[in-house]
Amino acid sequence: MKSTNQLGLFFAAALLVSACGAPSNTVETSEAQEVAAPEGKTLTLNTSASNIGWRGYKPGGEHNGTIPATQGSLTVADQQITGGAFTFDITGLQIEDIPAEDENYGKLYGHLQSPDFFDAANHPTATFEITAVEPFQSGDAIADKEEFSSEHTPKHDSELTPANPTHWVSGNLTMRGTTKNIKFPAAISVTDGAVSAKAGFNIDRTAWGLAYGDEAAAVDKAKDQFIYNTVSLVLDVNAN
Repeated sequence: MKSTNQLGLFFAAALLVSACGAPSNTVETSEAQEVAAPEGKTLTLNTSASNIGWRGYKPGGEHNGTIPATQGSLTVADQQITGGAFTFDITGLQIEDIPAEDENYGKLYGHLQSPDFFDAANHPTATFEITAVEPFQSGDAIADKEEFSSEHTPKHDSELTPANPTHWVSGNLTMRGTTKNIKFPAAISVTDGAVSAKAGFNIDRTAWGLAYGDEAAAVDKAKDQFIYNTVSLVLDVNAN
């Protein structure tokens, strides 16, 4: 795998809830929106039973791993999510495709923590605050972004989406001091005193200032000297 210390990716993460907003059939990033006012019973995020995975790509390879959620909560009323907020530990980022004892692990980890990417010394955490949740309608479909084709072309949103999504979720994601709203489909189950949710979607890392190796700046993409701006996130979340 080429230049492991140059492959930028991350995370960013997200979770769920219910409020208002008109969903459309695409994963999207927009300006920050008003946070939903929580109503109902508060549930605590089960950090040991929740997994936020990331995968980043460049034509010559890809890396994947996790970023832990350190705390969070959801509010539920009448079996519907009405609010929530979560905090993630950027310094706790893990890389799963390189053995921890391999020197390339330390190189990539250090590069991701550096000002080239997360700038973790100044921004050690990321947060997600729910702004809206709407039902996923039977006629909704996921619109995929066209990507530059290579051996490691990023996965499409339609490939990452759970098999039977139930809701469109929107929330403000803050990383590196920048807040953007992200919207994605999720499969959410609310039962007595517990919530489980699964989601998979892409974000454009440069929207949060993680612009090292920006593919838009590549003069000749055929030379493979860039990192895809697309980062895939996969969430498996539980609160009780």
